[in-house]
Parts: sequence; C-alpha cells; structure tokens
Amino acid sequence: MNYWLLQSIDLANNGDYLDRLADVYPMEEDERRTIPLPVLDKIVYNIENVGSLGELFDACIRLDLFPIKDSYVAYLRKNRDAVGRNPETLRRIEDRIRSMGVERVLERITEPKETNRQIGPMFRNWLIKQDIGFPIYGKHQFYNSTNNALFDGSDKEMMEFARLKLGYEREKGLDFVARVNGKYIIGESKFLTDHGGHQNAQLNDAFYTLNADVEAVKVAILDGVCYIKGRNKMYRTITESYGESNIMSALMLEGFLKSI
Repeated sequence: MNYWLLQSIDLANNGDYLDRLADVYPMEEDERRTIPLPVLDKIVYNIENVGSLGELFDACIRLDLFPIKDSYVAYLRKNRDAVGRNPETLRRIEDRIRSMGVERVLERITEPKETNRQIGPMFRNWLIKQDIGFPIYGKHQFYNSTNNALFDGSDKEMMEFARLKLGYEREKGLDFVARVNGKYIIGESKFLTDHGGHQNAQLNDAFYTLNADVEAVKVAILDGVCYIKGRNKMYRTITESYGESNIMSALMLEGFLKSI
C-alpha cells in the first residue's frame, strides 16, 4: 500500500489527527446571516398582521435561507409564475411560517451557513499560509519559471495550466498544482465528513483525477471519515481499489512533496 496512505490511516486511527487537522479545516462557526432591514420589517409585519396573500412569501423567498422546509418551495422559487396560480399552496406555506412566530422565524433565517458549505476554500487558504518549504507562485510567475513552487491560482487557472502543459482533459478545476524537481503534481482536495450520498460523489471526483491520463504525478488529498478502519465503502475503496495510488491527508503533503 502507498506509504503516504498508510501514514494517513495510522495518524487518523492512532494519533491526534483531528487536533492537527483543525489547522487545515477550522470549524469555527460563522457569523449569523444578515437580513436587510426593509426585508426584515416586511417579514415581521406580515407575521404579526395577516396582509395580502403572497406578501410574506415574497419577502421570504428572497432570502438565502427560507424559514421552513417545504417540498413545494423549491418549485415556486424556480417558477415564480406558479405563485399566483396556486393560492392554496401559497396560503398553506404562509400559515406555516406564521405559526412559528416572529422569534423562531428570525432565528431560522439568520442561521450561520453550514460549516460543510464553507469547506471548499479552506485547504487552499491553509496551503498558502502554511510554510511547507516551497515558494508560492501566482499564475504569471509559475508559467514563466522552472523553480520548485506551488501554484496559487483559481480552480480554473490551474485547470487551464494542466490542460495546456500536461494534457489534462477534464472539464473540472483542480485544487492543487505544484512543480518539484522538474515534475508536476496535480490533485484534488476533499474533506469527507460522512459516509454515503454526496460525500461518495466527492470521493469519486478525486478518483477521476487520479485516473486522468496526464504527464504529471497525481494525488488525492483526502481527509475525514475515509480513514476510519472498517468495512465501510470509503475505507475499502481507498485501501483495496486505490491502495497503490497517491492518497494522503493534507497533513502528509509536505513530506510527500519533499520525497519527490
């Protein structure tokens, strides 16, 4: 099995993995969402005073977070013409919102964004701030140099570089591009917070990059539940199907790059 994968599994199952991982993926709660005062006033008024049908819905549908979970809301959000044609559905939704009361509605619509929706840029932010022994180059400097460096660019910029220089063909941005001792390294970073569903799709996304036919060293920088030993699908896949591939925790990345 790949050395760096073994080291990642060992750390996750026997060491202070989560304490150290918090440097890469800090889970501090974000500030509560802010609601423009005119919208807030309209919501409060229409909860306390039953106004014209549709006014409360109209105010709430503009928010990032609708105050209730209702399977019909997504349809009405995507097809606003249907709002006026379905008054009973509209009345039912508004009645549900009013039944919550002002305090609960305000608590709901100002909830902080879910932490797992903020994870995307965390690896990149950590990599840029962390001194792992390689300089950080922007797009122009990385293109016009042969020095060892990490590429500090957007997903799209790294994808375009890999396509131009390395034969990368996926219509998908990259999370990591580096050059070490004349070799290029490309990869995806994923923090897998649970088993199943969307998380399996995230894992498969990393595998697609591992399978890419490119002139580069390919790496999947994985963290989270995938390293928990057991018969779960994630662990079996990374150890049995991809056991010889460059799969590792972000915490192993520095050692891996220095070994090239």
